[in-house]
Formats: sequence, C-alpha cells, structure tokens
Amino acid sequence: MSSKTKTTSAMEDSKPALVPKLRFPEFRKMAGWKATQLQKIARPVSDRAVTGDGDNVLSLSGEHGLVLQSDYFGKKIAGDSTERYLKLLRNDFVYNDRTTKASTFGTIKRLSKYSGGIVSPIYKCFRFHSDENPVFWEWYFDSGSHEAQLGSLVNEGARAGRFNISISQFLSTSAWRPDEPEQQKVAECLSSVDELIAAQARKVDALKSHKKGLMQQLFPREGETQPRLRLPEFQDAGEWDFTTVGGLVEAGCLFPPKDGNHGNIHPKSSDYVAKGIPFIMASDLNGGLIDIESCHFISEEQAGTLQKGFAKEGDVLLSHKGTVGEVAVVREINTPYLMLTPQVTYYRVKDRKRLSNEFLAQLFVSGAFQSNLVDVSGGGTRAYIGITEQAKLRLQLPKDVEEQRRIASHLISLDVLITAETQKYQVLKAHKKGLMQQLFPAPVELEA
Repeated sequence: MSSKTKTTSAMEDSKPALVPKLRFPEFRKMAGWKATQLQKIARPVSDRAVTGDGDNVLSLSGEHGLVLQSDYFGKKIAGDSTERYLKLLRNDFVYNDRTTKASTFGTIKRLSKYSGGIVSPIYKCFRFHSDENPVFWEWYFDSGSHEAQLGSLVNEGARAGRFNISISQFLSTSAWRPDEPEQQKVAECLSSVDELIAAQARKVDALKSHKKGLMQQLFPREGETQPRLRLPEFQDAGEWDFTTVGGLVEAGCLFPPKDGNHGNIHPKSSDYVAKGIPFIMASDLNGGLIDIESCHFISEEQAGTLQKGFAKEGDVLLSHKGTVGEVAVVREINTPYLMLTPQVTYYRVKDRKRLSNEFLAQLFVSGAFQSNLVDVSGGGTRAYIGITEQAKLRLQLPKDVEEQRRIASHLISLDVLITAETQKYQVLKAHKKGLMQQLFPAPVELEA
C-alpha cells in the first residue's frame, strides 16, 4: 500500500461516524454511518458511444433527471458527431457542475428511466459498485447531504456558474453511509413517499384536464356563436355576444383597466418592507390564486403616494408582462387594497347586473382568450401586452348575467377541488423534504 493511500485511509478513519436524527427502530442500536471516499465504492464511466447510439442522447434536467432529448425537447439537439459522448447503463450517475436555483454546487441524478443512453462529455459520470444500493445514493445526493463536500472543491477557476470539478475530484469527496440493509430501508421509504407524490400529481393533472375539457364545452369554439354544452335553463337563451375589453368599457360594464405605476414612481426593491401593502407581481399569480404569503410589501405611506394600481376585493387580475395570462380574483384581503406592479392589470366590473366578475375571470382562463393573448403579446420570456392593446382583446359571453354566474359557479367548484388537491400535493412534498432532512445527516454536520 502506498504512503498516499495509507494517509487517505487514515483520514477517512479519523472522521466521526454520523447518526441521522430519524432512524428505523431495527437500526437504532447499530453504529453510526461511516465516512468513505466515493472512489472506494464507485468508478468513473469512461465507455464511449459507438455507431447506432446517436438516437439515445440524454440530457440532464434538475427537475426530471436524465431524459431523452428527442422526448424532452421534441428533437435531438446534440450534433451529428457523438463519438466522444459517454455511454451509460441503467443506475449510472451523472453530475453537472453548473449551479442552479435548486442546487448550489450542481445536479447529480441517476439514470432510472431507460436501460441506457449517451451523454455529452461535459458531464461527469460514475457507476457504483454492485454491492451498493443506487436508489439509496440517488436519495443521498437529492437530500443535499453532499453539498458541503462539493463546496470544498470549488476553486477560483469557477466561472459563469460552472465549477471546474473533474470526475476524479468529485470521487475524491467523502460520503457517509450505513450498511446495505439500512440503505435499502431508507431507499424503500423515500421511494414509497415519491410514489404517493406522483399519484397525487396525477390526480391534480386529471382534475385540470377535466376542467379544460369542460370549458371547451361550456364556451363557444372558434367560429361558433353558442357553446356545445349549455345549462338546461339557458338552452333557448340565444347566441353569445361578441365584443372586446374596450367594448365592455364603452358599454359601461367595466371600468377602464389599469396596471401599476411605471417609471421613477415605481417602487424599488429597496422600498420593500416586512409588513404593509402587498405589492403584487406577475410571479405572485399562480393557478387562480394570489400568493399574499410570499409577495413583497411596501409601506402604506408610500402606497399613498402612487397614482394607480390599487386593486380591491372582487377585481380580476391579469398578468401581461413576462409571464402573460395568469389570472386571479382578489378575494378577502386584510388590507384596504393590493398594489400592482406594471406587470399586472386589474379589471373592475362597473355593472354587476350585466357582467359577472367571476365569469370574466373564467373567460380569461379559456383557451380562446389565452390563444388571443399569446398572439397579441408575442409569447416567450419577453411577452408583453399593454393597456391599449388589452382593450382590443376579443371576448364572447352570454347576454344573461345569470348564465354567466351559473357557468362561473360550476367552474369555481372545480377550482376549489383543484386547489385542495394541489395543497395535498404540496404537503406531501414538504413531508418528503422534512423526512429527507431527518433520514440523512445534515450538511452542517458533514462540514464538521
């Protein structure tokens, strides 16, 4: 054994065993998790692509893991020459040393969806020995337990969000692991929670699809004057009216829509306060709800100096810059009003005997209106549609406000159900995150 190897082994032996905060009963009397260098239990993947592998090009997604480029992007984005690409097998791991919002020191994912594939040589790829549990290690890396080790490798050569970490450097880092039976138990536990989350996500998606399909029946299709599905009491109510946002304003149904303050008067990030008037951006609208909990706030004194953008209960909000097409109704709030940024417009009904605000919100969510928004705003990250252009947006609605209300009521009941199931989904995700923090030694412990 070389002196360098002896020194490395001594260093590993000197690191204390760690015990996670939460441990299954049958392992509580066992020794703590032992430190080991990854290079002792894993090796680099160095196999190169061969002729015929070009159709199985994989990309690494922080959210979805390793995915086929042809499925994820709708096309293969790799060049024609892939002879330098690395060839992976199922359960191989890929590390991308680029910082992301979710991972400060890069993303590590296991190939689990496919039996194999090839990846760009910019990725660092490795394979665990056969007596290691790859599912356990996937959860280990997802837990963030390895970030302190990766952070110790970052050097001054890091640039543009990418760290110059070689595969040999990566495998020189230490990880803490229990014996295989405990690895298996941890992996099974977290995988079962993941299955529950996936099932809940499918339930939410199914409800959203159901609502989308119902809306396609309850609203006229392009070129048609009546919906294909009409509530019984309105079967003979006649055709729906064609109009525009500006037309509703001229008819006295709507007040002129307004957004937030532009230019020098627009509040800056330095104006934000811990508590005050909610300052609503496009990113604060999601799934028909306004995120009052996480939005920014400005002082009531500063809000009083602004000229417009005062949204009140009952107003319909529409995002029109950057993120275009998010819709929400201002419901019960604990402040006199909400302040809007220039990214969001409020629509305030003037004559509730002719126009339902809840129906207007559902109309804004409809496929025809959303398509119109995309066409006018240009789509993409730079999408924008100002107040003047919003006035030209096309609308189609029943003459009888009671029919508007009944349609809105049916759709709102679905929204309530979608919101409830989405909250269950978020609770499960939070439970999983908390569980991972307790099943694995925390990063701060690893630094010690």
